[in-house]
Amino acid sequence: MRILLDTCAFLWLIRGRPEASPIARALFSEAANEIYLSSVSAWEISVKHRLGKLPLGDVPVRYVPGEREKHGIESLPLSEADTLVLDKLPLLHHDPFDRMLICQAIASQMVILTPDPLITQYPVLTRW
Repeated sequence: MRILLDTCAFLWLIRGRPEASPIARALFSEAANEIYLSSVSAWEISVKHRLGKLPLGDVPVRYVPGEREKHGIESLPLSEADTLVLDKLPLLHHDPFDRMLICQAIASQMVILTPDPLITQYPVLTRW
């Protein structure tokens, strides 16, 4: 299974936080699954860190790639084709980061690992 991590899922899973569901932890740990973190999530982490809303153990430029590599998570760049899916989405969720993750998951036929109930309203596979 190809899995795209929601930003909060990435942070909770790499930190071993209890907010990560048992299903999320199992899917994240399953060696057969391909796990991805979007460049959109790296952008969101950088923005929130800069605003003082997200403390990290290091600056985002080292923290994000370091944690990805440590946990065997691949980077998923945002493509033009991904962004053009946005025109097809209903405006159910106003978070631009989440909307782009939805677009990437649809365009790349991935499952989003997310606790966000708004994301589940879109035509995208989710697990939590």
